[in-house]
Amino acid sequence: MRPLHRVGWLLIALAALEAPSSRGQAPASSPASAPARDEIVNALGHFDADSTPDLDIAALRQKITDRSKLRGKNEPEPSKRPPIVPELKDLPTLNFNIQFDVDTPIILPDSYETVGRIADAMVNAPMLPYTFLVVGHTDSTGRREANVILSQRRADALRDILVNTFKISAKRLQALGLGEEQFIDQAHPTSPVNLQIQLVTTGKVPDTEPAAQPATATAPAKKSAKKKK
Repeated sequence: MRPLHRVGWLLIALAALEAPSSRGQAPASSPASAPARDEIVNALGHFDADSTPDLDIAALRQKITDRSKLRGKNEPEPSKRPPIVPELKDLPTLNFNIQFDVDTPIILPDSYETVGRIADAMVNAPMLPYTFLVVGHTDSTGRREANVILSQRRADALRDILVNTFKISAKRLQALGLGEEQFIDQAHPTSPVNLQIQLVTTGKVPDTEPAAQPATATAPAKKSAKKKK
C-alpha cells in the first residue's frame, strides 16, 4: 500500500472512532466484494469524446430537488418515474456497495477497502485524463425529498474523502444525489441495490490554460532635446 493511502486509512479510521454508532444498518458486504483496481480501471478508464453530455451539475441538483417535492395526483409511482438524468445511462459506469450509517453520510469501516480501491484506480495512468461524477442513490423508503438530500450528502462524502484524504484532484470529481428520482433497479424501488453509489466517467480533464505571453518590449521613443534659449 502506498504511503499516501496508509495515511488516508488512518484518517478515515480516526473519523470512524468519532462517528455515532449505527442504528439498524444494512448487513455489511464482505471484503471480497470490493472490486479490484483493474476492474475499476477497465470499466471507467475510457471515454467516447463524441458522446460528451452537457451536464450542468448545479442545474441538475435544482431539477432533482424540484421534482422530489411533487405531490400531484398524477405523479407516477416510483417504479414508473422516468429517469431524471437519462444521459448518465450512456456513460461508463460502475456501481459500488458503499455502506453508510443509517440516515447519515458516514462511511462504515467495512467499506474502507472499497474506497481505497477507488482511490488506487483514480491515480492509475488510464484514469488520469478523465473526470468523474460520484452519484448517490436511495431506495423508495422514507420521504422522497429527504432521500434526495441524503443521497447528495453521501455522494459529497465519498468525493470529499477522495479529494481531501487521498488527494485526488478536485477538478476531476463532482457529486450528484439522485435520491429515488432515478433508481439503479427501476423495477424494484425498495431493493438494496438502489442504495449503491455509482462512479461515472463524464469527460476529460480540462486543459490548463497556457500562460500569457509577455508583450514584446519596444524601445521607448527618444525625446528630442530642446535647446535652451
